Amino acid sequence: MTHTSGARPSICPTLLYADAKAAIRQLTEAFGFTELSVYEGEDGSVTHAELTQGNGVVMLGSKGRGGPFDTAMKDAGTTGVYVVVDDVDAHHRRAVEQGAEILMPPTDQEYGARDYMARDREGNVWSFGTYAPELPA
Repeated sequence: MTHTSGARPSICPTLLYADAKAAIRQLTEAFGFTELSVYEGEDGSVTHAELTQGNGVVMLGSKGRGGPFDTAMKDAGTTGVYVVVDDVDAHHRRAVEQGAEILMPPTDQEYGARDYMARDREGNVWSFGTYAPELPA
């Protein structure tokens, strides 16, 4: 999937990482995201980044910068995110080639989807598959 210009997603998962720069590399190189924007603080930390996949956006930043979101996420658990992709097997091969930790190989689901599951460097669980919820008109 390519980025849909002008589209505005209504849901944007937001993640914090101890090493946001490494997370951006893994998400782009292993999972096929496209870097939309990255803003860094004077200390080199990532204050805000946006990565796209299809018509979706993931926002992320560095842990430990302070502020309300960082404070709220301090003791939170890891995050799980589902991303719709056109070719699950090709996407999986790319992730494996980049050394991603695969939790479940590409699997046909009883509800008609095909997906796989991986964990990023900081424990967040990512599912990539063909299931795309249909939104009401």
